[in-house]
Amino acid sequence: MTKFLAGLALGTSLLASLTAQAAPTLVNALSIPMGTDLSGEPSEGAQNRLGGIFSDLYYDRHTGYYYALGDRGPGGGVLPYAPRINKFALTVDPVTGAASNFVLVDTIVFKQADGSSFTGLNPSLDPNNGSKSVLGGSFDPEGLTMTKNGHFLVADEYGPSIKEFDASGKLVRAFTTPENLLPKQGATLNYVDGRGTITTGRQDNRGFEGLTITPDGKYALAVMQDPLVNEGTDNGAIDGRRSRNVRIVKFDVATGEAVGQYIYQLDARADINANVPGHTFGGSAQGRNIGLSAIIAINDQEFLVIERDNRGLGVENPDLTDGNDADFVGIKRIYKIDITGATDVSGIDLTNTNSLPGGVSPVSKTLFLDLAAALNAAGLPITEKMEGITFGEFLNDGSLSFLMGIDNDFSVTQTGSGTQYDVCAGPTFAGATDEFSNTIPLGSTCPDGTALIDNWLYAFTLSAQDVAGLNFVPQARVPVPAAALLFGAGLAGVAALRRTRRAR
Repeated sequence: MTKFLAGLALGTSLLASLTAQAAPTLVNALSIPMGTDLSGEPSEGAQNRLGGIFSDLYYDRHTGYYYALGDRGPGGGVLPYAPRINKFALTVDPVTGAASNFVLVDTIVFKQADGSSFTGLNPSLDPNNGSKSVLGGSFDPEGLTMTKNGHFLVADEYGPSIKEFDASGKLVRAFTTPENLLPKQGATLNYVDGRGTITTGRQDNRGFEGLTITPDGKYALAVMQDPLVNEGTDNGAIDGRRSRNVRIVKFDVATGEAVGQYIYQLDARADINANVPGHTFGGSAQGRNIGLSAIIAINDQEFLVIERDNRGLGVENPDLTDGNDADFVGIKRIYKIDITGATDVSGIDLTNTNSLPGGVSPVSKTLFLDLAAALNAAGLPITEKMEGITFGEFLNDGSLSFLMGIDNDFSVTQTGSGTQYDVCAGPTFAGATDEFSNTIPLGSTCPDGTALIDNWLYAFTLSAQDVAGLNFVPQARVPVPAAALLFGAGLAGVAALRRTRRAR
């Protein structure tokens, strides 16, 4: 831990060169034990585990509920799991903004048009697919937002794809993914293999990672996690891992068609490495181990994104062992971006280049919050997968709560041969004196003094002045007739009460 904190202290040189336009303040951290969700799925293989819940996070200010998105489940796509959303209530102190009293209200399992559940299985393992060119029901949800009529829009990493679901979780339609993003082996779709086999499109496990909708409800913006497999170069050979250029895709919500693509440039690896002397990232890490995790709208032109590396507290490093590269976090930051002056690169091919052509402008970016610095200052270790952010409730003084959650990978890891294990960790957060971890067979009981890695939610506040400076616009909703609203609210209240009781 000592080396970990020292590594963070060395990162102040780059931070000092960046100017934040707003100053979010960390209020508290809320730990949410693993437990089980309300899906009704069997407990075998952690199929009902309340884990990985903050792959994305959304606050519906029209109902006061929060929605937490789980990804493809424990095991990284090799264990049976039906992807889902967990709806929850949260108490946010109207004066301080502190978060408390997490109460699970409902678990919404994603259903296909025929009523069957989607699966988190890798497309190669879904018995219904039969071909590497068929995505089928394989679904790795990573980005979540809501439309004006209360439907869910979900971004998937396997495709990449965007799907719309009704409030019950049933598929309504799929958006059209631009051809240049689809993984192909020559001219043939290949959703299974990665670099070395596919020649164009998204890198394996690096598809859509975040999704938001503009406040007017007209457009959805999805962020790729990293550059396309072909849009980068290593001494003349195509290699997207060497590039900084990540695509953001703008969709027309009404038609489901893409209407624009923009380039977000990741921080340069050399600058990130300046934060972690002796534990630097190699050349292929630029567009692979560093990437985007989330996006949320501030207004119709400006957004917040999480840019992060793959280091920190997680299933691969549950005790923050001294000397481990994962102790030396290089970047965990939220940037404010503006697409106003960015070039639409829908028709521009960046194959075999790490540079942008002349006349092509990326989105602008300015520092909003250094997450690593904020957690370090509070004595909290930096977690690996910071993946969900949302604007929350307005407080009494006009300030605004701002929440960030982590994906804890369901506290499951695997051996080199692919056997899945639970990760039981000791106390690694503030006040800890001992740090230890164990890996045990999936579903076993953790040894005394250890527990599965919690889900963590961090509460920040933005002052009223900062909110005004951001030009924040809350999302609109389709008006509902007063009579229907009252009737629906009554039914929803009764249902929520029943589900809340179940969760206790």
